[in-house]
Amino acid sequence: MKKPLLLALFLLITVTAFSQMNGDYNYSIAIRGYSMLEMPKVFNETSSDKFTDAYFNGVMVKFNDNQFSYRLNGTYYNKSKKFFNECETCQEADGKLVDYSFKLGFEKNISYSRIQPYFGFDIGYRYSRFKGSLQNRNQLRDVSADAVGQNIESSKQGILASPVVGIKISPISQISIFAEGNLDLFYSFERQKTILQDVDNTRTVNNDRKTEFLLNPFSVGIQIHLGSNK
Repeated sequence: MKKPLLLALFLLITVTAFSQMNGDYNYSIAIRGYSMLEMPKVFNETSSDKFTDAYFNGVMVKFNDNQFSYRLNGTYYNKSKKFFNECETCQEADGKLVDYSFKLGFEKNISYSRIQPYFGFDIGYRYSRFKGSLQNRNQLRDVSADAVGQNIESSKQGILASPVVGIKISPISQISIFAEGNLDLFYSFERQKTILQDVDNTRTVNNDRKTEFLLNPFSVGIQIHLGSNK
């Protein structure tokens, strides 16, 4: 009878020791090593639903409060981008995409062992801008006046609302490896500017408001827990 009681006591002590593993630290700093992202659509991009790979594109600070963690995170992306506009035989754009965001939110652990599933919610601000050129790819239009190249710029800025699900694995109490995914509801003000590469440099500006659902299915990184409150 004593052995089962001792075993139960040992398990209880072990669970208690790990139950608030991350809660024993006041805050955490996280770096996103890799993210798979769906970027905002640019003009009439044909492949806007394809995912973009991003490396070391985000940092996060979390303030731990027992069962909840309050998170402040930001992302930054700045790389060249090519895409077909309207269709693959219509126009091709070539330029640079700059995209960054700031979010504030919370997360809650579902369990408190070394493996911790969690869910959360963020709100924030996002800015995305593409600047480059647009060239005709339809040879039947080469002789027409509207087949000249264009300098283009598209910018979007607006608010984000993002539900989050993820999991953390803590090999030791000071470090966690995390993987999470989220869905961004992006409501933005869009400004599109085109300048024809003709004699008059004809300029066109369009403004619009758009709502997009952007799936970011996977990001992975490392968290370092600091400020022990024991």
